[in-house]
Amino acid sequence: MPNAEQKQKIAAGQGFIAALDQSGGSTPKALRLYGVSEERYANDDEMFDLIHEMRSRIATSPAFTGDKVIGAILFEKTMDRDIAGKPSAQFLWEDRGVVPFLKIDKGLEEEANGVQLMKPIPGLSELLTRAADKGIFGTKERSVIHAANPEGIAANVAQQFELGAQVVEHGLVPILEPEININAPDKAEAEALLRDEILKRLDALPGTSDVMLKLTLPEESNLYKPLIDHPRVLKVVALSGGYSREEANTRLAQNTGMVASFSRALTEGLSDDQSDSEFNETLGSAIGSIHAASVAG
Repeated sequence: MPNAEQKQKIAAGQGFIAALDQSGGSTPKALRLYGVSEERYANDDEMFDLIHEMRSRIATSPAFTGDKVIGAILFEKTMDRDIAGKPSAQFLWEDRGVVPFLKIDKGLEEEANGVQLMKPIPGLSELLTRAADKGIFGTKERSVIHAANPEGIAANVAQQFELGAQVVEHGLVPILEPEININAPDKAEAEALLRDEILKRLDALPGTSDVMLKLTLPEESNLYKPLIDHPRVLKVVALSGGYSREEANTRLAQNTGMVASFSRALTEGLSDDQSDSEFNETLGSAIGSIHAASVAG
């Protein structure tokens, strides 16, 4: 069973979920934006050391607390490391009041029918068991929609809910993330198809299953309100999807009940060469603006 105190924090907390889960493919770009070039590391181990230093700096900042940040999504290598001398998930919850989640997807298949499904996840059961033992509350799993293709969107949503059911069996809460590409030419049409497909799946869930949803900010404000209000949905969070923080915040504030789960938009403006005071001030400003947009509705 999910931790009851953590569940209440996510359901009722007035804040947002930080996405600190860049994996192997996205880590070099995240480091470049942070001011760390490829010349600073010679292999993957050194690269992950540097990204963990960045994440630890964020998590230990005075600005990063459960008052405004109710949850944080971690990469597997982050879960397996320590922050400030404690296992990462334990530090987040005990020292910061932030509910820990784990990214479990292993990347995307090639595009077919306008979507990219998730690749298989080897050792999934073992990973979920280990996550639960380490104090992880829930998981996040991402697939992508590039076009308003009904067949592709149905397959995408089906895969998300099938994986979500396995997560629930391990006592964790899944964040289902069927992301819609913000550059899709028929984005609004795809969003309507996605909403209706998710609703069908939610209505078929047993009363003991709770899920969360992570969705691209929609073209039509409050398009996802029926999902937010559904009794099987613990929370609907928004990904920034490549929008700047300013635009993402503006769009988010127009969607009642939806809160942020930003990655790039959260770390925008942070730099490795900033002093601690500069870093904390920049992060605090970002957290403040994202929190305000998350609770605006």
